[in-house]
Amino acid sequence: MNDLLLGFDIGGTKCAVVLGETTADGVRILERVAFATEPARGPEPVLQRLETEARRLMAAGNVRALGISCGNPLDSTRGMILSPPNLPGWDEIPITARFAAALGIPARLQNDANACALAEWRWGAGRGSRHMVFLTFGTGFGAGLILNGQLYAGANDNAGEIGHVRLEHRGPIGYGKHGSCEGFCSGGGIARLGRQIIRKQWRKGIQVPCCPDRAALDGLTAQTIFTAARAGDPTALEIVTRVARQLGRSLAMLIDLFNPEIIVIGSIFVRANDLLWPIAQRVIAEEALPPAAAICRVVPAVLGEQLGDYACLSIAASILDGK
Repeated sequence: MNDLLLGFDIGGTKCAVVLGETTADGVRILERVAFATEPARGPEPVLQRLETEARRLMAAGNVRALGISCGNPLDSTRGMILSPPNLPGWDEIPITARFAAALGIPARLQNDANACALAEWRWGAGRGSRHMVFLTFGTGFGAGLILNGQLYAGANDNAGEIGHVRLEHRGPIGYGKHGSCEGFCSGGGIARLGRQIIRKQWRKGIQVPCCPDRAALDGLTAQTIFTAARAGDPTALEIVTRVARQLGRSLAMLIDLFNPEIIVIGSIFVRANDLLWPIAQRVIAEEALPPAAAICRVVPAVLGEQLGDYACLSIAASILDGK
């Protein structure tokens, strides 16, 4: 009989409760319930709703384990959520102990980047590898590390925080630092970089087709920039080139540090791979150790919009593996 798995995907905007079934070649999502987090209400209403939905889904059969994915900071060893910035009031929440007792199944907590790494390694683009790096590339820029066939979280769950590394002393702010990897390689960071470059163009008297006025500048997004770049807008192409070069530098660091077989990148890289990868690839060739670069493939994530669902289920699956 196939195992049933339960997952919680906890975010600042929404939460999801997911029921999955293991299959011969992966996992099949049977049901998913999502609801607004409403962080201003504090943790208790969310925790109660998670339990209510979990109990309903568990009526489907013998659920074996619960996986919980949430943003840092957290303590995966103690199973505690420790005041994530997008979840005000979630201070030292012993979430695994609470739900293990309430639901009668083993539970495990991981940060969202690590959970996504597990999912892409088990069921996605990194399947079959032993040394893999997964990179979020959306709201933030962080890494989940699979080393020697096991998730590596570090001494206190902070391994892989490449977004905090500073690439330049000047540049868009990300993760609290000017010129950080996250400043250049995140949706908000790309928009901030775009506004910086466009303002410089305006001061020189240069018109920017993708951003003709202040209203367009205020509403600028990474997607706007990528769309304009595909249409040949020279300023948008300049922005994309800056981002791609910094992405290449970030990847070269990861290649030199961890010598992975594969780097899997999600979100923005999936949608803008055609623009970013040719430039990033050249930078890797310039910056990374040639033997390490030669063995490493860089590919888009394949689990798509359901990656968060697979991510929390992959934590549950790791409990059954005893890893």
